[in-house]
Amino acid sequence: MQQTLNPWITKPRTVAGDEAAQDAYVPPAAAISAPLRGMVEPDAADRLGRRTVTGNAELWVTGARGGSGESRVADLLDGARPMGHCWPVTQDSSTPQVLLVCRADMRGLTAARCALTQWASGAAPLVDLLGLAVLADAPGKTPRALRDFAAIVGGGSPRLWTLPWVEAWRHEDSPSVPGAREYQRFTTDIAALVADTSTTE
Repeated sequence: MQQTLNPWITKPRTVAGDEAAQDAYVPPAAAISAPLRGMVEPDAADRLGRRTVTGNAELWVTGARGGSGESRVADLLDGARPMGHCWPVTQDSSTPQVLLVCRADMRGLTAARCALTQWASGAAPLVDLLGLAVLADAPGKTPRALRDFAAIVGGGSPRLWTLPWVEAWRHEDSPSVPGAREYQRFTTDIAALVADTSTTE
């Protein structure tokens, strides 16, 4: 029997190697790059609000819920501003670039799924969604069930970045970009995406 691919879920990629290689697994880019026709929007209680923004930002960082790490992530990215768990609406009707962030726990991932469903259904304001960044919620290895759920949720986003725990953030008031390669690649990716959009406008 032939199965049709669900565009909400990325096709799993076979990863050769041991358990350590599986922990480093990052799913491929999703097929979703814009809202989809026919997607059912979430209940009103599960939607992110809208906020009219003043001033300029190259990137707006929106947390899926409280404690998502949007302020920390915005501090790492040049020209980024945190949104306070809301979709940005510009005063000049331009399309803002948005990065959605969440923690890698069940509540954070569920909130991200609702936010992505809101965006995919067209119930969110018009934004250029760059992707979803999932930040580790605790030191150590993320449980497999949460890693799998993060991959499914991330399949509903144009791009997915899975970022490890940063112990230094507990002690630093002004965080610097962590040395971990995941953060180096993440900041490089975001800078390239923002620059690419700026040059095409």
